[in-house]
Amino acid sequence: METSSPRKVLREAIETIVIALVLAFIIRSFVVETILVDGPSMEPSLRSGERLLINKFIYRFRLAQTGDVVVFRYPDDPRRDFIKRVVAHEGQIVEIRGGQVYVDGVPLKEDYLLDPGRSDYPKTKIAPEAIFVLGDNRNNSQDSRFNAVGQVPMKNVKGMAFLRFWPVSRLKLL
Repeated sequence: METSSPRKVLREAIETIVIALVLAFIIRSFVVETILVDGPSMEPSLRSGERLLINKFIYRFRLAQTGDVVVFRYPDDPRRDFIKRVVAHEGQIVEIRGGQVYVDGVPLKEDYLLDPGRSDYPKTKIAPEAIFVLGDNRNNSQDSRFNAVGQVPMKNVKGMAFLRFWPVSRLKLL
């Protein structure tokens, strides 16, 4: 029976730690990331304090779709992340009348809202490689209706939320 020298054991431990750190960095940078919901703008769908996993590579393979919940860098402060729901994507025309969202003239069915709000937004064509996002809590959301956010360039989108994992009692695929 062969015994390992302390030097060999130490070397293997260091290699294992380095490989684990590199893999963790790659996964967090390019595959999946956790985020903390902070604020009421996505209620009742998402509550402040919940933790989500976001898929960081999905939009390399497909366009953002209406209904996707996305995390993006806030345009005025790229260190801050916002989470909102996609209601329209490039080439579509969005309009809000009396709280009802219309995409290409068709009313959007939004059964996830408690109160659609009462805002209006003029007919606007979504720019190439951009999305129009709204919070589910329309009366308490800073979203594409406001100049500070506006249409979100896809280059600012970090990923799509796909799993709420905390608290465990609200575990759910999104």
